[in-house]
Amino acid sequence: MKKWLFILLIFCCSLIIISCSDEEESTTDTTAPVIAEVTAVTTPTNDTTPDYTFSSDEAGTITYGGSCSSSTTSAISGNNTITLVSLSDGTYSDCTISVKDSAGNASNTLAITSFEVLPSFVAVGDYGTIFTSSDGTSWTSRTSGISNTILRGVTYDNGTFVVVGSNSATIHTSSDGTAWTSRTSGTSFCCLEVTYGNSIFVIVGHGGTILTSSDGTSWDNRTSGTTNFLDEVTYGNSIFVTVGGGGTILTSSDGTTWTSKTSGTSNSTRGVTFG
Repeated sequence: MKKWLFILLIFCCSLIIISCSDEEESTTDTTAPVIAEVTAVTTPTNDTTPDYTFSSDEAGTITYGGSCSSSTTSAISGNNTITLVSLSDGTYSDCTISVKDSAGNASNTLAITSFEVLPSFVAVGDYGTIFTSSDGTSWTSRTSGISNTILRGVTYDNGTFVVVGSNSATIHTSSDGTAWTSRTSGTSFCCLEVTYGNSIFVIVGHGGTILTSSDGTSWDNRTSGTTNFLDEVTYGNSIFVTVGGGGTILTSSDGTTWTSKTSGTSNSTRGVTFG
């Protein structure tokens, strides 16, 4: 009788062990997370630490690939917004993200949509000098192709950098601050300063020159009513103001029609701003 009870006990224990083993096998996670892009990086952007949002259907550890990375290393189930580490200006087309869950299953590799970081600063000077910087600390020399020109003014708006120079009526434009294209000014008297306002670029210069453009490519010559040099131009409170030789002050609401104002001096005025 004891022998049969012993055999029965062994048989029951075997069933328990087999049942536990089957349960362990049935609960092993072999499903990899699935990730997808939600919000791409705005392009182009001047932000050197842009945000990027992706979704994951599982929590896990984030791995970065290519030229991008982030201090965020953990993903939650749902949408995840990460801040990319400080980026230099340039195009980023090789950045990837993947997520590995707690069971070690790796997700699909998500390619971050290509984006471009523009320089935040563009500096210009003598002999066609152009430097760019994303942080104001580290500067990169750029090729302007205009070594015999003193570059006097630069501005940015509407997705375009515009640089002007006082030799040979120089106007150059760039979408990224790196590659520059020469534009035709249509005048031999140019160019000392440039600004943007009311959806147009305005250039001022020698001989009372005023040029306007909506895109930085095609330029129209405007009548200023003066032959004095115009040294500076700004836009504020819905008004363009330019100043120059002989105490000249001109104003315009649209950049096309200009009105002379009395400055009360015959001394040259060199600068103007709005604040």
